[in-house]
Amino acid sequence: MKRRNTVLQAALNGSRPADAHPALPVLPRHLARDARAVARLGVTSVHVHPRDDDGLETIEPAVVGDVVALIRQEAPGIEVGVPTGRWIQPDPADRVETVLAWGRLGSGKPDVCGVNVHELGWTDVCRAAWSVGIAVELGVWTSGDAVTLRQNGLPPGTRRVIAESTVVDPETAVAEGIRILRALGQPPVPVLLHGEEEGAWPVLEYATRVNIDTRIGFEDVLVRPDGWLATGNDDLVRTALSIRV
Repeated sequence: MKRRNTVLQAALNGSRPADAHPALPVLPRHLARDARAVARLGVTSVHVHPRDDDGLETIEPAVVGDVVALIRQEAPGIEVGVPTGRWIQPDPADRVETVLAWGRLGSGKPDVCGVNVHELGWTDVCRAAWSVGIAVELGVWTSGDAVTLRQNGLPPGTRRVIAESTVVDPETAVAEGIRILRALGQPPVPVLLHGEEEGAWPVLEYATRVNIDTRIGFEDVLVRPDGWLATGNDDLVRTALSIRV
């Protein structure tokens, strides 16, 4: 059977504090720099968490627009995704209004936004995003989330499902990822499986072995499989690509 071409997404910064790593990209120009670097390695999708002037995560349209537009300038054609997390903007109604405002950002409009299935109002956020031409990637953190998604069905505009093994123990992270995949069944869109911290590399290796999409980047892990601190997002991507051969 012919193996399909899988996606390696780069998650460039996540919720980590600015001092988590000397090369962690926080400023828009640093996110754009890293997006350009991983694009040169063949990455076609990046997930970024924009920050305000105080370095705090934000989904405010002005900040999101600046970050996305600069990434497009430095890495033309790359898919740019941003989060809509409850921890960033707790009120579901406010999240919906913010996502609707993204539709007026022109070249700064994200291609896709992450929506977590366990968060209140997730279906409303999905509808808002798709109404302004932004696709969604659905975050599924547990097998219970997977069951919720199957019961509700995929919202229009779903580009992929993100199966997130949040178990950091490298001995059990893969098993947790498998439980989520089994609970998901076979959705009609690609599933991207990833882990975090000590579980990131074992889960990536498993995803590679079973030929499904995965991701890597400073959001998920700061070190290479050998335990050495990575020099940058491009270092993590190179390492992941060497595993994927």
